[in-house]
Amino acid sequence: MKRSIALMVGDGLCAVTAILAAHLFRLGEMPGVESFTGQGGVRLALFVIVMLFCAFFVEVYHQERELTPLDLIGRISIELVLAFFVLSALYFFLPIVMDGRGVLMIATVVFGFFQFLWHAGSRGGFIFPSFAKRVLILGTGPLANQMGSLVTASGARYVLSGYVACSREPVYVPAQSIVGSEDGLYETVRRARAHKIVVSLGERRGVFPLKDVLNCKLSGVEVMDAPSFYERVTGKLLIESINPSWFIFSSGFRVTALNRLLKRALDIFCALLGGVLFLPVLPFVALAIRLDSPGPILFRQERVGEREKPFHLFKFRTMRQDAEKGTGAVWAQKDDPRVTRLGRFLRKSRIDEIPQLYNVLVGDMSLVGPRPERPEFVEQLKKVIPYYSERHFVKPGVTGWAQVRYPYGASVEDAVEKLRYDLYYIKNLSVAFDIMIIFETVKVVLFQRGGR
Repeated sequence: MKRSIALMVGDGLCAVTAILAAHLFRLGEMPGVESFTGQGGVRLALFVIVMLFCAFFVEVYHQERELTPLDLIGRISIELVLAFFVLSALYFFLPIVMDGRGVLMIATVVFGFFQFLWHAGSRGGFIFPSFAKRVLILGTGPLANQMGSLVTASGARYVLSGYVACSREPVYVPAQSIVGSEDGLYETVRRARAHKIVVSLGERRGVFPLKDVLNCKLSGVEVMDAPSFYERVTGKLLIESINPSWFIFSSGFRVTALNRLLKRALDIFCALLGGVLFLPVLPFVALAIRLDSPGPILFRQERVGEREKPFHLFKFRTMRQDAEKGTGAVWAQKDDPRVTRLGRFLRKSRIDEIPQLYNVLVGDMSLVGPRPERPEFVEQLKKVIPYYSERHFVKPGVTGWAQVRYPYGASVEDAVEKLRYDLYYIKNLSVAFDIMIIFETVKVVLFQRGGR
């Protein structure tokens, strides 16, 4: 997250520099301060905001994997074309904020050049060498091996310095990667110049080198446990290695009254806005459903809401009327034969979810939150997945962190993976996080990812 923010700040400065360079190239003079106050300030802010939004839209700030230079060039090229057309449309409808002739084209090209240098340099560690943190893993067991794989897969964000062996800890890591033992942890950290220690012990009692870890902590080395490190790198929680005390003492999982008020205000605003925008197409959708297959237009189904209180969720019907006759509640599968021809399109485009705006308005749901499940599935999942009930401490959502980060779930294994994201969302819940998820949802809908 910090790296993304730094990249966005850098892109904002690149956008300002690009505007200045475009004025110099096109008009032959550097604009004065007065050119960027009042109407000029609005013009500059508009250019910066559109550029950052388009960069976010094409996932330039995506951190799941490192982009190669060729990938980066491709994404920036798409971003520049999109930004040019968006700004051209805005200038057409708001000519008062239009810049001088030719300035937009030059500024766009210059911005793309500066942005590539900025991102390529930061990703390669040339601009932000401190972002490539050297990580020393305390432990050699299965959990340590998992954390080592995570460090290796993080690209330029982290570098694995090695593993520190502890007595009574089994060895599941490459022997050549073990660089020290618990007795000399402090010296090993100094020798490896590690920035971070990740405590990855299967059992800490009688093994944890408390004095050495404390010395490392007081010397400026960051010390984290494996679940916290996993959360930071992946954006989800390692529920297999979390105990109740971790929930109690970790930061987050605190929703204030102000946060609830702001979240509710955002829900009502977006639900009303969405209702107004989609109202003209609803009669056509209803007619198409009626003509496509027999049955009701709206589908009403019981779901589990906040505090496990049941409510009825509304959707446009996408399956045949007798879809679960004789089978009862079953998971939706890929290429599900129960889905109608029109239903496949409605699911892929997420149009079937529009009636849930009513659920948001009446307070059964939020715009963003864990997706509500059916009572039959909830009872089944509570028995086999630890902490599954904890996802019901907030209102369920039309969209959510799990929906934009993980494809449609149709099994217990998928439910486990989605729970990791749901608990991460609850832990870090904020209005800013909700807004980011809404923007991510727009991308998911446009690229039709995940629906079944």
